[in-house]
Amino acid sequence: MSTIKTETLSTPSNATVPVDTVVNGTAKAWVNFNGTGTVAIRRAFNVSSITDNGSGDYTVNFTTALPDANYSPVTAIQFDQAGTTASHYLMGFEIAGYSNALQTTSARFWGKYAPNTALYDQTTCSVTIFS
Repeated sequence: MSTIKTETLSTPSNATVPVDTVVNGTAKAWVNFNGTGTVAIRRAFNVSSITDNGSGDYTVNFTTALPDANYSPVTAIQFDQAGTTASHYLMGFEIAGYSNALQTTSARFWGKYAPNTALYDQTTCSVTIFS
């Protein structure tokens, strides 16, 4: 493997950006998946699979481990109940008795339908990881 070391990247029009901004400011993993029935990845980067842990409870498994578990997950869902589509947030890093939901090799999330607190399978789940 070769390594290129530089401090700044430049475009032909002389716009520049520090390399640290590119390395530290880009998503290290992302996935869009169907969370109903048999979960299925639609598109992904650095995500090898999704584990369905039960109703509305998912684990995103990374292809390449992250450097540490101090990353920032950004999540969103689309939930379709009784034919009415509405957007809700998919956030949750601890499920009854499950600790350390953010690991270097995976991240566990839940989806809830507001206003109640029950977990529901989600029509469209999106998770993006910044590290």
